[in-house]
Amino acid sequence: EWGQRLDAPTSAGFVAIACGGHHSVALRNDGTVVTWGANEGGQLDDVPTCSGFVAIACGFNHSVALRDDGTVVTWGGRIDGQRDDAPASTDFVAIACGLYHSVALRDDGTVVTWGGNSGFQRMDAPTCASFVAIA
Repeated sequence: EWGQRLDAPTSAGFVAIACGGHHSVALRNDGTVVTWGANEGGQLDDVPTCSGFVAIACGFNHSVALRDDGTVVTWGGRIDGQRDDAPASTDFVAIACGLYHSVALRDDGTVVTWGGNSGFQRMDAPTCASFVAIA
């Protein structure tokens, strides 16, 4: 029993959801996030309590949220730098997560990656500025 179903929120007002390895994140319509599930890899550690979030994403044991000011906030596991290497910038418009890495799209169409690189997830990141979405 990992708790994903037992601890899931039952209230209304959610606008987005994301699932990680053994945890889930939901974005409320007031810009706050809610997490639940297992915490064996730190997935539920240091969950932000502020508001202003507009997007969420989950990796295996980490999560990322995009704020309305264009910054990213990370929490959860940090096995491969999923949290420690997060970029400090205010020009992000989209986020996505892989197993142990994350990707963010800047408003100029460039891509930033951080976290694990065991499968070369970061090594060959594109350097041109023509992207409009990431998934």
